Amino acid sequence: MITRIREVRRAKGLTLEQVGLSCDPPTTAQTIGRLETGTRTVSVKWLNRIALALGVTTAELVALPGQDAVPVAALLGPDGARAPTRSTLFPPPVTSDGMVGVHVSASIGDYRSGDAIWCRRIGPDEYVAALNRDLLLPRPAGRYLFGRLIGREGDRLQLLPLGSNSRQTVLTDPPWAAVAVQLVRRL
Repeated sequence: MITRIREVRRAKGLTLEQVGLSCDPPTTAQTIGRLETGTRTVSVKWLNRIALALGVTTAELVALPGQDAVPVAALLGPDGARAPTRSTLFPPPVTSDGMVGVHVSASIGDYRSGDAIWCRRIGPDEYVAALNRDLLLPRPAGRYLFGRLIGREGDRLQLLPLGSNSRQTVLTDPPWAAVAVQLVRRL
Protein backbone atom coordinates (compact mmCIF):
# COMPACT_ATOMS: atom_id res chain seq x y z
CA MET A 1 0.00 0.00 0.00
CA ILE A 2 1.34 3.43 -0.97
CA THR A 3 0.50 6.18 1.50
CA ARG A 4 0.37 9.94 1.17
CA ILE A 5 1.04 10.64 4.84
CA ARG A 6 4.11 12.77 4.08
CA GLU A 7 2.41 14.81 1.33
CA VAL A 8 -0.64 15.56 3.49
CA ARG A 9 1.52 16.41 6.53
CA ARG A 10 3.71 18.76 4.50
CA ALA A 11 0.69 20.38 2.81
CA LYS A 12 -0.65 21.19 6.30
CA GLY A 13 2.74 22.57 7.35
CA LEU A 14 3.16 20.16 10.27
CA THR A 15 6.34 18.57 11.59
CA LEU A 16 6.72 14.87 12.40
CA GLU A 17 6.72 15.77 16.09
CA GLN A 18 3.50 17.79 15.84
CA VAL A 19 1.72 14.89 14.14
CA GLY A 20 3.10 12.40 16.68
CA LEU A 21 1.91 14.50 19.62
CA SER A 22 -1.53 14.96 18.00
CA CYS A 23 -2.05 11.20 17.76
CA ASP A 24 -4.19 9.48 20.37
CA PRO A 25 -2.28 8.11 22.21
CA PRO A 26 0.74 10.32 21.37
CA THR A 27 3.69 8.75 19.58
CA THR A 28 7.19 9.82 18.56
CA ALA A 29 8.31 11.75 15.49
CA GLN A 30 10.54 8.79 14.62
CA THR A 31 7.53 6.45 14.46
CA ILE A 32 5.60 8.84 12.19
CA GLY A 33 8.70 9.16 9.97
CA ARG A 34 9.02 5.38 9.66
CA LEU A 35 5.34 5.06 8.79
CA GLU A 36 5.69 7.81 6.15
CA THR A 37 8.68 6.22 4.45
CA GLY A 38 7.38 2.66 4.59
CA THR A 39 10.16 1.34 6.82
CA ARG A 40 7.42 0.38 9.25
CA THR A 41 4.21 -1.37 8.19
CA VAL A 42 1.20 0.95 8.13
CA SER A 43 -1.86 -0.76 9.56
CA VAL A 44 -5.44 0.48 9.27
CA LYS A 45 -5.25 1.38 12.97
CA TRP A 46 -2.20 3.60 12.32
CA LEU A 47 -3.88 5.19 9.28
CA ASN A 48 -6.94 6.04 11.38
CA ARG A 49 -4.80 7.56 14.17
CA ILE A 50 -2.72 9.66 11.77
CA ALA A 51 -5.77 10.78 9.76
CA LEU A 52 -7.42 11.98 12.97
CA ALA A 53 -4.22 13.82 13.97
CA LEU A 54 -4.01 15.50 10.54
CA GLY A 55 -7.72 16.33 10.40
CA VAL A 56 -8.36 14.38 7.19
CA THR A 57 -10.17 11.20 6.22
CA THR A 58 -8.26 7.94 6.12
CA ALA A 59 -8.94 7.69 2.37
CA GLU A 60 -6.94 10.88 1.80
CA LEU A 61 -3.82 9.15 3.17
CA VAL A 62 -3.91 6.24 0.71
CA ALA A 63 -2.84 6.45 -2.92
CA LEU A 64 -5.26 4.45 -5.05
CA PRO A 65 -4.52 3.14 -8.55
CA GLY A 66 -5.51 5.66 -11.24
CA GLN A 67 -5.61 8.52 -8.74
CA ASP A 68 -3.21 11.32 -9.62
CA ALA A 69 -1.80 13.91 -7.24
CA VAL A 70 -0.93 17.41 -8.39
CA PRO A 71 2.73 18.43 -7.97
CA VAL A 72 3.27 21.79 -6.26
CA ALA A 73 5.32 24.05 -8.55
CA ALA A 74 5.55 27.15 -6.32
CA LEU A 75 4.85 28.47 -2.83
CA LEU A 76 3.03 31.81 -2.68
CA GLY A 77 3.53 34.16 0.25
CA PRO A 78 3.90 37.84 1.13
CA ASP A 79 7.24 37.96 -0.71
CA GLY A 80 5.78 36.55 -3.92
CA ALA A 81 6.14 33.11 -5.51
CA ARG A 82 9.15 30.89 -4.86
CA ALA A 83 10.14 27.34 -5.71
CA PRO A 84 9.52 24.73 -2.98
CA THR A 85 12.65 23.41 -1.27
CA ARG A 86 11.35 19.84 -1.49
CA SER A 87 8.85 17.94 -3.61
CA THR A 88 5.26 18.39 -2.47
CA LEU A 89 1.98 17.06 -3.88
CA PHE A 90 -1.66 18.07 -3.56
CA PRO A 91 -3.72 14.94 -3.00
CA PRO A 92 -6.99 14.85 -4.98
CA PRO A 93 -10.18 15.66 -3.06
CA VAL A 94 -11.93 12.64 -1.58
CA THR A 95 -15.68 12.45 -1.03
CA SER A 96 -17.29 10.61 1.83
CA ASP A 97 -20.79 9.59 2.84
CA GLY A 98 -23.02 12.48 3.77
CA MET A 99 -21.26 15.06 1.61
CA VAL A 100 -23.37 17.76 -0.04
CA GLY A 101 -22.32 20.61 -2.28
CA VAL A 102 -23.10 24.30 -2.43
CA HIS A 103 -22.56 26.06 -5.78
CA VAL A 104 -21.95 29.80 -5.40
CA SER A 105 -23.97 31.49 -8.14
CA ALA A 106 -23.01 35.08 -7.18
CA SER A 107 -20.11 36.41 -5.09
CA ILE A 108 -20.94 36.86 -1.41
CA GLY A 109 -18.71 37.13 1.66
CA ASP A 110 -15.47 35.19 1.16
CA TYR A 111 -16.93 33.21 -1.74
CA ARG A 112 -16.79 34.04 -5.46
CA SER A 113 -19.19 33.20 -8.24
CA GLY A 114 -18.47 29.69 -9.50
CA ASP A 115 -16.99 28.38 -6.22
CA ALA A 116 -17.91 24.86 -5.17
CA ILE A 117 -18.21 24.42 -1.40
CA TRP A 118 -18.01 20.82 -0.19
CA CYS A 119 -19.94 20.28 3.02
CA ARG A 120 -20.12 17.35 5.43
CA ARG A 121 -23.53 16.63 6.96
CA ILE A 122 -23.65 16.63 10.75
CA GLY A 123 -26.33 15.90 13.33
CA PRO A 124 -27.49 18.07 16.25
CA ASP A 125 -24.96 16.43 18.59
CA GLU A 126 -22.10 17.88 16.46
CA TYR A 127 -23.35 21.49 16.23
CA VAL A 128 -21.08 22.70 19.06
CA ALA A 129 -17.98 21.56 17.13
CA ALA A 130 -19.13 23.68 14.16
CA LEU A 131 -19.07 27.02 16.01
CA ASN A 132 -17.43 29.78 13.92
CA ARG A 133 -17.64 27.62 10.79
CA ASP A 134 -19.79 28.14 7.69
CA LEU A 135 -22.91 25.94 7.65
CA LEU A 136 -25.73 25.02 5.31
CA LEU A 137 -28.99 24.57 7.22
CA PRO A 138 -32.35 23.30 5.89
CA ARG A 139 -35.49 25.39 6.30
CA PRO A 140 -39.12 24.47 5.60
CA ALA A 141 -40.44 24.22 2.04
CA GLY A 142 -37.09 23.27 0.46
CA ARG A 143 -35.31 26.48 1.44
CA TYR A 144 -31.84 26.76 3.01
CA LEU A 145 -29.71 29.14 5.04
CA PHE A 146 -25.94 29.44 4.62
CA GLY A 147 -23.76 31.43 6.98
CA ARG A 148 -21.41 31.40 9.95
CA LEU A 149 -22.60 29.62 13.11
CA ILE A 150 -21.92 32.16 15.85
CA GLY A 151 -23.79 30.67 18.80
CA ARG A 152 -25.98 27.97 20.21
CA GLU A 153 -28.45 28.22 23.06
CA GLY A 154 -30.29 24.99 23.78
CA ASP A 155 -31.97 23.92 20.55
CA ARG A 156 -31.54 27.36 18.90
CA LEU A 157 -28.71 28.07 16.44
CA GLN A 158 -27.54 31.63 15.78
CA LEU A 159 -26.35 32.09 12.23
CA LEU A 160 -24.72 35.17 10.67
CA PRO A 161 -25.51 35.32 6.93
CA LEU A 162 -22.59 36.16 4.61
CA GLY A 163 -23.91 39.37 3.06
CA SER A 164 -22.82 42.79 4.28
CA ASN A 165 -25.15 44.45 6.79
CA SER A 166 -26.83 41.09 7.40
CA ARG A 167 -28.62 40.47 10.66
CA GLN A 168 -28.31 37.37 12.78
CA THR A 169 -30.81 34.62 12.01
CA VAL A 170 -32.00 32.17 14.66
CA LEU A 171 -33.11 28.66 13.72
CA THR A 172 -34.83 26.35 16.18
CA ASP A 173 -33.96 22.67 16.20
CA PRO A 174 -32.83 22.03 12.59
CA PRO A 175 -32.69 18.25 11.89
CA TRP A 176 -29.21 18.46 10.34
CA ALA A 177 -26.58 20.87 9.13
CA ALA A 178 -23.70 20.63 6.67
CA VAL A 179 -20.39 22.19 7.68
CA ALA A 180 -18.11 23.58 4.93
CA VAL A 181 -14.97 21.45 4.74
CA GLN A 182 -13.42 22.26 1.37
CA LEU A 183 -13.53 25.04 -1.18
CA VAL A 184 -12.89 24.36 -4.86
CA ARG A 185 -12.33 27.51 -6.88
CA ARG A 186 -11.78 27.64 -10.61
CA LEU A 187 -9.98 30.64 -11.99
